[in-house]
Amino acid sequence: MSAHRLEGKVALVTGGARGIGRATALLFAREGAQLVVADRDQAGARETAATCAASGPEAMAIAVDVSSRAEVENMVRTALDRFGRIDVLVNNAGLLRDASLLKMDEQQWDDLLAVNLKGVFLVGQAVARAMVERKTPGVILNASSIVALYGNFGQSNYVAAKAGVVGLTRVWARELGRKGIRVNAVTPGFIRTHMTASMPPEILDAQKAHTPLGRLGEAEDVARLYLFLASNEASFVSGQVIGVDGGLVVGT
Repeated sequence: MSAHRLEGKVALVTGGARGIGRATALLFAREGAQLVVADRDQAGARETAATCAASGPEAMAIAVDVSSRAEVENMVRTALDRFGRIDVLVNNAGLLRDASLLKMDEQQWDDLLAVNLKGVFLVGQAVARAMVERKTPGVILNASSIVALYGNFGQSNYVAAKAGVVGLTRVWARELGRKGIRVNAVTPGFIRTHMTASMPPEILDAQKAHTPLGRLGEAEDVARLYLFLASNEASFVSGQVIGVDGGLVVGT
């Protein structure tokens, strides 16, 4: 097995300032990829990019709101101007706006769908166009969630968005396969990140109790799956929805 599975590749990671996005960017850099770290948190993106550059090839940070077509197109244009191509996209940016159905307001719905679903569409479309125009075989990896498959209390908006991401992934795999582009989705379970840190401890304890492996996942657990899917080792894997959940889907 090569020590550098992404040698010579250019990877764009959205939501790269922290959590799973940051862990993925750092791992990709160690595996030889040049990195574009994109996030609405510009300072966080710069810190991640600097850490990537210290351990691997060149990395740059871009501030972006993925719900804005203009900002997304500028991000992709800037990345192409710097590196000439994009080989791997990790469509990871997301946020939470939790509330039960009876309490959720329209703004909470709109804000989350704008980032977690529309943002995935805008970034995926812009990067896919760049790959096709440059005849670059590529990989698009979309962040979904275990809740897309099984639902979760208080997350009508989040579940709807993540279920939509599963649908987009399967459509894109069909449409882009003939262009040499593989598309897959990852469905993390409950992962120890800044997002889960805001959840009530009793909720997290309940999830651990229902997880056969008896713990929350770490961001690196998800990053390692992204690495496999981005590498040539997964050259015949496309249109798949793959879980990283410690067995939660079969938990009791």
